Amino acid sequence: MPENRSNMPFSVDNHLPLSEGSQIKHVIAVVSGKGGVGKSTVTALLAVELAKQGYKVGILDADLTGASIPYLFGLQGLLRVSDKGLLEPMETKKLGIKVVSIALAMENPEMAVIWRGPLLSKAIQQFWTDVNWGELDYLLVDMPPGTSDVPLTVMQMLPLQGVVVVTSPQDMARSVVKKAYHMANQLQVPVLGLVENMSYAVCPHCGERFSVFGQKPLSEAAKEFNVQVCAEMPLDPQLAELTDKGDIEHIGESIGLTLQSMVEALASMP
Repeated sequence: MPENRSNMPFSVDNHLPLSEGSQIKHVIAVVSGKGGVGKSTVTALLAVELAKQGYKVGILDADLTGASIPYLFGLQGLLRVSDKGLLEPMETKKLGIKVVSIALAMENPEMAVIWRGPLLSKAIQQFWTDVNWGELDYLLVDMPPGTSDVPLTVMQMLPLQGVVVVTSPQDMARSVVKKAYHMANQLQVPVLGLVENMSYAVCPHCGERFSVFGQKPLSEAAKEFNVQVCAEMPLDPQLAELTDKGDIEHIGESIGLTLQSMVEALASMP
């Protein structure tokens, strides 16, 4: 059933300005209906694959209370402040992906961020307006799970061109997709595609592919909303090892191939 846009309560015409000298061609949010589905890992992998193709890529870690992007890339320390008073993103070691995260703005990144909604939203705004992003082809925004203050701030105030929805087989896939779809649709942000993480595993002895968590009707939900399932990612021991080491940039070709359709969809954006 089509959305009744005349009843939408939110405005999307108040996009924040970028800092002077920053230019970003495409801003894409990576969202999920709940935590624990590997959204940050998918964000990092998409950034890696885009960077491998020669694009200039950045990640805005908007998951303020559960920031994990710096750990996936092995980034430590504090963000520098330029002479102009702007935060300088930290760059990853191999591919030069620019990263801004609350974990890189705190003396002790293991301290809990116990902030109310307005402070969280203000931090996201500053990560956009007060950062020297420079010239980027893609800025991926790693969103917190759910549909509360921070996702609303990002979708209303940043010039998003689309969202990628991440889910996993053990979720009620249809419900997860519906929530993400309806929020994005209500805020007039296109859903670019679905990524199912931990979709299957491959037996190391015989090579048989099997569904650890069972098969859920994600394709039916995608069909209902006319959204494409762009990737089905496996449970991969190598990926787990590299993320624990903060070395996700060295992921093997097999994982990259599972995301090929999603990366191609992003790379084909005008």
